[in-house]
Amino acid sequence: MKGVAETEGYVAKSARTATKTSTPVAETAQPVSIVSRKQLDDRQPQNVTEAISYIPGVRGGQFGAEPRFDSFKIRGIDLTYTGVFRDGLRQISSPNGLFRIEPYGVEALTVLRGPAASIYGASSSGGIVDIISKRPTEEQLREVELQYGSYGRKQAAFDFSGPVTDDGVLLYRLTGVVRDGRNEIEAIKDDRLMIVPALTWQPDDGTTFTLLGEYMDSTTGGTWGYINNYGPGGTSIGATPVYGGDARFNDFDQEQWRIGYELEHALGDHLTLHHKLRYSELSNRQEWVFEDFPGLSLEDNRGVAADTYLETEFDTGNARHRLIGGIDYSFMEYEARQGSGPDLFTDTYTYVPTLTYYEKQRQSSIGLYIQDQIEIDAWRIGMGLRHDWHSSEYTPGGTAYSRDDSETTGRASVGYVTPWNIMPYVSYGTSYVANPGVILSFGSGASQAEPTRGTQYEIGLKYEIPDHNVLISTAFFNIDQENASVYETSSGVNLLRQLDLRSRGVELEITATLDNGLSLTGGYSYNDVEITKLTPETVGNQHNSSPYHMFSLWADYEVQTGALEGLGVGAGVRYVGSSFGDNVHTPVLENGARTFVDAAIRYDLGKITPEMEGVKLQVNATNLLDEINQVCTTGFCYFDEGRKVIASMRYRF
Repeated sequence: MKGVAETEGYVAKSARTATKTSTPVAETAQPVSIVSRKQLDDRQPQNVTEAISYIPGVRGGQFGAEPRFDSFKIRGIDLTYTGVFRDGLRQISSPNGLFRIEPYGVEALTVLRGPAASIYGASSSGGIVDIISKRPTEEQLREVELQYGSYGRKQAAFDFSGPVTDDGVLLYRLTGVVRDGRNEIEAIKDDRLMIVPALTWQPDDGTTFTLLGEYMDSTTGGTWGYINNYGPGGTSIGATPVYGGDARFNDFDQEQWRIGYELEHALGDHLTLHHKLRYSELSNRQEWVFEDFPGLSLEDNRGVAADTYLETEFDTGNARHRLIGGIDYSFMEYEARQGSGPDLFTDTYTYVPTLTYYEKQRQSSIGLYIQDQIEIDAWRIGMGLRHDWHSSEYTPGGTAYSRDDSETTGRASVGYVTPWNIMPYVSYGTSYVANPGVILSFGSGASQAEPTRGTQYEIGLKYEIPDHNVLISTAFFNIDQENASVYETSSGVNLLRQLDLRSRGVELEITATLDNGLSLTGGYSYNDVEITKLTPETVGNQHNSSPYHMFSLWADYEVQTGALEGLGVGAGVRYVGSSFGDNVHTPVLENGARTFVDAAIRYDLGKITPEMEGVKLQVNATNLLDEINQVCTTGFCYFDEGRKVIASMRYRF
């Protein structure tokens, strides 16, 4: 994908996510992983968590088969609310209002590990995941796809793109999905209707304007989880196989839409204006029942995200500079209404809980930033500095809180590109996130949360093998993070607190796409996530549901010649090491190590006869061996997602 996330097969070549410039990934002093469209087509992931599951340092599945949100950690730090971006702009979210992402509408996912606040502002110290939308193409594309899979899944999708005018000045793309399905728990739906239009206008070589839209209406289950057994102090001692919800009152409906644009315009030979803006809204209605106790939650959020910067190149002596400077702005407001009721069941479940609790919040931030990338012979030097102003007005249950924060973040790095295409580097970066919510602080009442701040040191090495499409990278990192908002259950009571931690570890990643039809991606990570402040009994412990060791490898082979030409097979293994199920390390809640096997097979029928040109059949399986174990997180226990098989037929014409 030119300009935004360029790849060759599985291998990342350049990406704007790390620096907001088209910098080669092999010369970027920070780990950058791109899940390309080819990899998405080969593996057929059904959500963001599955899509990034083969990237080192990524931990998903801590809530089992959680269908409501894309929940995952990077480098032991949760990114669910603070690390998801869309096309380089912050994805607006609220406590129960996270935008749902359909992988069929995605061109690529770029995962940037480590702080990125110096150019993005408020974001996680673990990194960001940038969702790259499908954009109009200059070549004509016409595709329809049908799927059928586990739990009665039925899906139809289409993707049309190409020039509107003969001269290619105007391009279009229209992508759509309709799905009817269920989860492995029968009471949980997996229904979706999505339509994604896009239009590009490029009147000359120096100007590109792209309009990006989306409408999605989706339904999943409002209750997620199994009934747990409880011991002394009210803490869980394990999950039972009994679902905690009820199919009669369990829909989690969400309607969302977004509209935005991107403009790139050359103001001169070495000066380019970049400007993008997006407005988004969502409304949801969540019905839930847990152990015969029903509840209802309604939430609406809306927001704007915008970014404008200038990019220029110039020389000072033998130093080549690529300088950007810009300003971005984001605004979010949400309203939530909640209520729960007594045990009132009927055959049709006509009872609806009364909404008795109300909260709202408005957050806005504006940031100024500057970044210089300097090349001096084989040296690659990066420096970035940013200052943000953030304001928040939060009213939970009628009590108003407000605060204003002013934060400065930065990043610096040095790398050296050797004649053998090896680049060692060192980097330093800081981050911050302004937390919504109220912290229960014993002895001093309640107050709005302090911002989460982070500092990272990193040493790494990248190796792009000459004359081969292979990229190998490794990194050692140390992150110190303070004041992360978490729920702590060690006392038997679920309290919102602020956590300090130290995350340090090593990552190794390899991606390759070779001329013989073999593609692979995989990696290993060791991650020690130590609690440095929370409660006296947890300090010094490994943070819950954070494995020390994780390993993954996916390999795909497509036969190039002979009688089997057009046949493709893929297989993958994902190892998740042992971890603790709560922060006090209760022995009965410990999560044992587990290994998941995935597989795929496909065939291009056009290789048999010209009449079938463009038809491809494919079958994908995740957790093929149906490895299911208990997994506990924050003191509550779930089960791993079981085997899932999806068959698809695609026709391109």
